[in-house]
Amino acid sequence: MKVIVVNDHLVPDGGADVAALNSAEALAAAGAEVTVFAADRLPEADTRPRPYRIVSTGQDDLARGHPIGAALQGLWNPQAARALRALLAAHDPADTVVHVHSWTKALSSSIFPVARRAGFKQLLTVHEYFSVCPSGMLFNSQTRRICTLKPMSAACLATHCDARRYAHKLYRVARHAVQDHVGRLPRQVDRFLTISRLSQQRVAEHLPPGARFSPVRNPIEVGPQLPPADPGAGRAFAMVARMFAPKGWEVFLEACERAGVPALCIGEGPDRAALQARFPAAQFTGQLDRAGVVAAVRSARALVLPSRWVETQGMVIAEAAAHGIPGLASDVCGGGEAIEPGANGFIFPNGDVATLAAQLRRLADDDALARRLGAEAYRRFWADPPTHAQHARELLQVYRELLDERAAAPLS
Repeated sequence: MKVIVVNDHLVPDGGADVAALNSAEALAAAGAEVTVFAADRLPEADTRPRPYRIVSTGQDDLARGHPIGAALQGLWNPQAARALRALLAAHDPADTVVHVHSWTKALSSSIFPVARRAGFKQLLTVHEYFSVCPSGMLFNSQTRRICTLKPMSAACLATHCDARRYAHKLYRVARHAVQDHVGRLPRQVDRFLTISRLSQQRVAEHLPPGARFSPVRNPIEVGPQLPPADPGAGRAFAMVARMFAPKGWEVFLEACERAGVPALCIGEGPDRAALQARFPAAQFTGQLDRAGVVAAVRSARALVLPSRWVETQGMVIAEAAAHGIPGLASDVCGGGEAIEPGANGFIFPNGDVATLAAQLRRLADDDALARRLGAEAYRRFWADPPTHAQHARELLQVYRELLDERAAAPLS
């Protein structure tokens, strides 16, 4: 089995990149011959051996390139298409699949027709919603509400939903139009891989009839199993996320303020300065390395993920559970699917500060409850951990199904 993993970045720039590269390592460990096709290069100082081959176009992502060149590259990247075509020429569609994780920050939708024309089966993991939505989130960052408009409809085009300027929204619309009409996405995808039921329902609303799905859990990197932490001894409620509107930071901080509990804010992003000014009592750590995040989470009473958009997963809930820390999540967060209210955490309605505040106060007042929820979160995680090996088994089964379908298809 040979797998071409397509991802904008070799150096992680978000959760989707981490999942893609962890997936490549898991597949290689399971015996697959893996090539990671990406745009950027590894830093010269990064000499860590990888269990997969790397093919890079040697390009910057859109945020780092020359503005005009980056804008054109984002619309259509012929260099990426040529490089992928050359890579696939050395592979056989009978035993190779192309698995796409990300493309909007560097590679562009130019990659999608290449695999289809060469006869390869192509899969796409739904980390976000760029396959159907210009902004990739099906979320209005101006109103801070889930978007109910049909993507690319007249109402969508007329609505300023971008976190930045309306001009940026119009660029994304142009990029999506090219993706739809030239890149032929999502019609070029043979199977959509989903990481939560909520995200599958959300993306399916906007895909063509007959789109096919397979649920595959992302691998969660938590290291060796440690003894559970003691949430009953913790006082602060933690949130770990990029600091921008869709993550729900204001909901978290307002609820902590209303409940009178300490807030531990871990992460960085464009909204940090405004949040810090508005909520001076909260503790802001900035970006922490992995060990720092683990230490902070293990010191907490609970971890909160108040996502305002239909987040495809939100791995921090599972990562906290692996350490015996209960989770609280909004009812539109895929990560909340692992929570049974009152057993290993709590769920609250999207944007409902009052309900979240009541849950925080209840946990703050009851050490035994915090310990019981944390113990059950820990037990459930380690009873069926989303390991690299399990992830690879699930993926390889889907790959084999697609290759068997290709072999059984009549010759045209």
